[in-house]
Amino acid sequence: MCAEQAVKKKPVRLTLPEQEVMSPGHLACQGCGATLAMRYVLKSLGSKTIVSIPACCWAVIDGPFPYSAAGIPVYHCAFETAASTASGISRALSALGKTGITTLAWAGDGGTFDIGLQALSGAAERGENLIYIVYDNEAYMNTGIQRSSSTPHGAWTTTTPVKHYKKGPKKNIMEIMVAHHIPYAATANIAFPEDLVRKVDKAKAMRGTRFIHLYAPCPTGWKHAPSLTVKIARLATESNVFPLYEVENGVYKINRIVKNPKPVKDYLLMQGRFRHLTEDEVNRIQNEVNGQWERIVKLEQAFGNAPES
Repeated sequence: MCAEQAVKKKPVRLTLPEQEVMSPGHLACQGCGATLAMRYVLKSLGSKTIVSIPACCWAVIDGPFPYSAAGIPVYHCAFETAASTASGISRALSALGKTGITTLAWAGDGGTFDIGLQALSGAAERGENLIYIVYDNEAYMNTGIQRSSSTPHGAWTTTTPVKHYKKGPKKNIMEIMVAHHIPYAATANIAFPEDLVRKVDKAKAMRGTRFIHLYAPCPTGWKHAPSLTVKIARLATESNVFPLYEVENGVYKINRIVKNPKPVKDYLLMQGRFRHLTEDEVNRIQNEVNGQWERIVKLEQAFGNAPES
């Protein structure tokens, strides 16, 4: 045996759980950020999870009955009832004495920021024992790319065409949920899977209503190449368009500080939905992003600990 053959290969160090719960046989579009989102989340939660899914892209992605790509029990529910359905599942498991099973509500931004907000608010106010994750692609993508209250200023959608593009900022869902005094709320991004899995792990270990706002680009609705999904997602955080932070029992903590943020213009130019914007509009969006970032920094300084390096 030669010396090269005798040398043992060092084991590969994995930064994510090795287990795969979700299967590749789904019906998503190429480059779909929502599929990566579910895959990473289930790596953390494992197969002992029951999920409620309302009308959204994932109601289609999972596949037609009797097929399912999720790898866990899926309860398809009405558009506005992800949180109330998950509440019923959680209480049923408790009544049956079933332990060690995670109840997950999984919805898009339309079914969370808009149509399902009342059910989510009610579940949070009651302190229902569930994890609620909104995969945010910033429009009603499954029904034809219509504007939602998560759609950012300046964006084209089929209901906000170029001459009448979306005016005004997206709804701040994080602050709405923090105002409910829930034990845990966090933002996450598919481009930073280690951060996402860490936050899901933390939420899984808690009780009560836990909320994660998960950034998941949509090539179809955002008008970008499928191969650019992760790059655009990463750029969203590197430009402070979508900061990563968490609020645990009222304590703010920024998880990723970008010392030299990329210009927001770089992020906007990669997406056809912003192609119509003038230089003045781009500068306005940059100023809004700067202001939102400064606000989060002030919140951490007032109600938080030192950020992670």
